[in-house]
Amino acid sequence: MKSFFELVTCALCFCASVATLHSAEVPAKIDTRRGDAMIAAYFAAQTAKLEGGVIKDINTKEEWLARKDELRRQLYEMLGLDPQPKRTPLNAVVTGKLDHPEFTVQKLHFQSRPRLYVTGNLYIPKGLKTPAPAILYVCGHGNIKKNGVSYGSKSHYQHHGAWFARHGYVCLVIDTLQLGEIEGLHHGTHREGMYWWFSRGYTPSGVEAWNGIRALDYLQSRPEVDGERLGVTGRSGGGAYSWHLAALDERVKAAVPVAGITDLRNHVVDGCVEGHCDCMFMVNTYGWDWGTVAALVAPRPLLFSNTDDDRIFPLDGVERIHWQVKKIYGLLGAQKDLGLQISWGGHHDTQELQVAAFRWFNLHLKKEDPKIEIATTKFFEPEQLKVFDKLPEDELNTRAHEWFVPTAAKPKVPVDASEWATMRDAWRKNLEEKVFRGADDHPSINVDDEIRLRHEGQLHTNLHVQFRGEDQFRLLVGGPLAAEGKPAERAVLKIGSLSKKELGPFFDDLGSSTAREVSSIVEFDPRGLGLASWDQSPRKQIHNRRRFYLLGQTLEGQQVSDVRRAIQALHTVSELKDAKVTLIADGPTAGVAVYAAIFEPSVDRLELTNLASSHMPGEAKSREFGPPLLNVLKYLDLPQAVAIAAERATVVIHTDTPAKWDYPLEVAKSLGWKDRVIIEAK
Repeated sequence: MKSFFELVTCALCFCASVATLHSAEVPAKIDTRRGDAMIAAYFAAQTAKLEGGVIKDINTKEEWLARKDELRRQLYEMLGLDPQPKRTPLNAVVTGKLDHPEFTVQKLHFQSRPRLYVTGNLYIPKGLKTPAPAILYVCGHGNIKKNGVSYGSKSHYQHHGAWFARHGYVCLVIDTLQLGEIEGLHHGTHREGMYWWFSRGYTPSGVEAWNGIRALDYLQSRPEVDGERLGVTGRSGGGAYSWHLAALDERVKAAVPVAGITDLRNHVVDGCVEGHCDCMFMVNTYGWDWGTVAALVAPRPLLFSNTDDDRIFPLDGVERIHWQVKKIYGLLGAQKDLGLQISWGGHHDTQELQVAAFRWFNLHLKKEDPKIEIATTKFFEPEQLKVFDKLPEDELNTRAHEWFVPTAAKPKVPVDASEWATMRDAWRKNLEEKVFRGADDHPSINVDDEIRLRHEGQLHTNLHVQFRGEDQFRLLVGGPLAAEGKPAERAVLKIGSLSKKELGPFFDDLGSSTAREVSSIVEFDPRGLGLASWDQSPRKQIHNRRRFYLLGQTLEGQQVSDVRRAIQALHTVSELKDAKVTLIADGPTAGVAVYAAIFEPSVDRLELTNLASSHMPGEAKSREFGPPLLNVLKYLDLPQAVAIAAERATVVIHTDTPAKWDYPLEVAKSLGWKDRVIIEAK
């Protein structure tokens, strides 16, 4: 009888021959055009499912009022702010002042959380006799930097603060996390390959939102400010932060987000996501369209402000969101407090947009509508507006992505089966509701006509199984049966294209008894790999990952779904109906296999090599980390996932860092799972 490894080798040879026979369906040379078409169709279909969000299902004022508080809580969560951080002392410091005939400028900083510094300029009108309305101006991407020194975006947008102060408003202009005097990071997934931000549930948009909330706290602490008349505005990135802040905090009584929002269709299908960094987006756990964010401002005065040729916030998407939000304002009887102002031009800070914002605040915070006779003007050099002479050494701004959203506490080792069941069930619940919430619905599974032929003197049956994810993404499962018509005791599902050399370690120690059980060895490429791959250019890889993210998914999360469907597809074949399944995977797909095994009861063995020990890298810029899965680190990490899988399956991990797998070993020992977790040092 052939050894198990010989069977695998034979299977690989056979698969090559079958690929030749089916060149129309499975070409020998991968042509990514098919993958490109499938992924484009998939993104379009998924976007269509989410378009309009919850708004399309709400038809009465009562329905909206019953849901809005939970929707606001969800937004806090998707920005990494649920539970809300403590409102610690702001420790505000004024470091200098500037004088103008009509106003003064205070250069200041405060700490929105301990050691998270926010730099800003506070414009105060001269001659105030009573507290004035105040505007929080949140900056977009307009930093000024000279000789390696950052003066922040507040110096670029100073003309807005000056205009408001010249017209009787107190105005606080604050820098962003990335484009401030202390330069943090907005581009983790866009530029730095930090896809573990998905697993962390982190978005710099959450930092910007929290900084805005604390800026409102600061404004309300100032004697010059009427804390009941607060407005927020900003353009581009600042427009996005304006949407989020106004939606989260009802202290904002009027809002004018300028060129900072468009809908899911523009971002995912039309490609606008490719022009935006991570600070523009929430972690879309609940599958929202962006109109839901805007609707949470209702019934407070809200002006949509945009140009007609803005390529990164296209007008058609802005208008679709406006119509969604108009429905909610109508239900609340507040149609007059929703505006849409369109100016001609591209993505620019035009005078028409400025004037419209100024009028809106005059109408709703001052209850007046005077003629606007002066334009915005910049009065100061960037150096004059700088807050810090020396940057604080204790700052945490540059590492916000490493700590801003907390991870799950270190898990304990359960003392008995009851305690374990409680822990396991909680983890599974969070996986289902917060990590894989956006996974595909169960697609149809179709088994094509089986092709039976002889190869090297043995009878084989090719399992040419095809299943569809949402009827857009077609995936193939193929491989030979070792015995025709005989029920298989075991199926080995090999995830990804592993070479004979790479397969060796998986089988060397399995022994002849296992070899005799094996009746089917099947290869499968989940989406994004092998025959299911698309354009491999770095830009396309980056932004397709980000498209999944905007849909409340990740690529690897969908690969988990694909592997699960592949297992289910195997069981539709008569010879494999009751077969136990061994999953074999290497590197990134090893983590995918672990999570698939958690949810598929027929998996009773995993053979894994190069499995990362965490979804987060040991060093921030390392590219060595487990599969990015939405929010997973809020609840558990890979050692806990291995422990869950090991309750039902034997997990063999071939690794050069065996000590990192102590937790599943300790769980197995505590609960009497003999030989269920096997760590093989490489």
